[in-house]
Amino acid sequence: MRRRSRETASSPYLLDARSSRVLAYDDLLGLCDERGRQLAQWGLRPGDRVGLMFTDPLEFATWFLAGVTAGLWVAPLDPTQSTERQRTVEDRVQVLDLDAVLHDFGGGSSGTGDVRVTTRVTANDAPSPSAVSGDGGGVILASSGSTGAPKIIALSEEQILTNAALIARHHKLTRVDRGFNPLPWWHVNAEVVGILATLSAGASLVMDDRFHRTGFWKTMSDYDVTWINAVPAIIARLAALEDDERVPSSVRFVRSASAPLSPGLARAFEAATGVTVVQSYGMTEAASQICVNPLEGLRKPGSVGVPVGTFVRVVGEDGEGPLLSGVVGRIEVKGSTVITAYESPEYDDRFDVEGWLRTGDLGYFDDDGYLFIAGREDDVINRGGEKIYPIEIEEVLSEVEGVESVVILGEADDVFGQVVIAYVQPRDGAALVSETARASLLDGLRRRATRELVRARRPSAFRLVERLPTAATGKVRRVSLRGGDVAVAYEENF
Repeated sequence: MRRRSRETASSPYLLDARSSRVLAYDDLLGLCDERGRQLAQWGLRPGDRVGLMFTDPLEFATWFLAGVTAGLWVAPLDPTQSTERQRTVEDRVQVLDLDAVLHDFGGGSSGTGDVRVTTRVTANDAPSPSAVSGDGGGVILASSGSTGAPKIIALSEEQILTNAALIARHHKLTRVDRGFNPLPWWHVNAEVVGILATLSAGASLVMDDRFHRTGFWKTMSDYDVTWINAVPAIIARLAALEDDERVPSSVRFVRSASAPLSPGLARAFEAATGVTVVQSYGMTEAASQICVNPLEGLRKPGSVGVPVGTFVRVVGEDGEGPLLSGVVGRIEVKGSTVITAYESPEYDDRFDVEGWLRTGDLGYFDDDGYLFIAGREDDVINRGGEKIYPIEIEEVLSEVEGVESVVILGEADDVFGQVVIAYVQPRDGAALVSETARASLLDGLRRRATRELVRARRPSAFRLVERLPTAATGKVRRVSLRGGDVAVAYEENF
């Protein structure tokens, strides 16, 4: 921050897409110093663990930077997850072993201005076992815990800054670049790819409270945006331009993360907008980015690209390998940006004796060293002893006209053990209420499945839903589908 304050003077760093607020680089350091003093007045010291639950993206970004600069371990929290926010604060303090939570809503807290602090609410202040130690700060993040104990992940300041620099360099970000981030700032992607990579490059970043489809391209034009931080769900919404929409020539690429991007969707978006899509692969445990396609050069459809600053290997079920190119196996990662342990002891078995982390993903390398993701280990369908990877079927069916999104799950079957089921979200609601529109959509799905898929991979049923359940990043919540938490509007056996 000191270097950027000297070198970029009054150049903007952060801009708010919903107002005229701008934070310049020469104001950033002073603001963080001021907030560092406030943190000290609240009794927080280097090494303490502090939650950040902010509804305002710029407020979050600056307190995030101030906290890490002060040597704190900051834990970004979702401010939208509960209407009973005070209860949520107390729960997060317990789960993450936080010393305090800063937030911008009221209720039983002390603070200055619009920012308040809720201190620890536990009867036992004895420290718990922790992967973080010393005076250095960083970021603490956690999985949802929907399928077990939450994975608590601690990334040091060095790890997040190292990956931010790799991201900035790989995407050729310079001071003239301006990114746009509509992704949730309480996830690692927005923090490292957005806030920190921008800081590393001395560039600027427009932060939005969420993705807004209406007026999207006008916003890109108004702010002279040169790159967009997105997920496939956003790319799908932008692939069809309205009659009066124009894509500004300033936008040179869209970065896709968080979920698989089908080759068909990438082609449709690039054809409609003329903007390059760069697909990537990452995880919180690796400080976000692991692999990414080159910005210039060969981008392979369906591939997440090549490793950047991280060691990646594909091994067999028993850990043997690395496997030959083209052979699907477990993806494991290791490197300076990858954690070496979780704070949750339940997941110690994810690391081998050499420090390789089992990601839970399956995939393969091709002869050119490009990585292809086949799916999650837990999502593989075993039909009569044959392994079926959902992504292979999803990519085929997602190209059917009228399909917004499709998810493939395995369902128990007395004969085959499991069969393939397709959950389909139509592009508009007509297929849910109109028999003619529904018949056309289902006919397209049947025809493409018959033409492109062998019998074992064809869905046994198509289930139409109004909307697939997704997380804030746009990733589909398969656990909700498996649990029957989503209403099926129409089902047809195939």
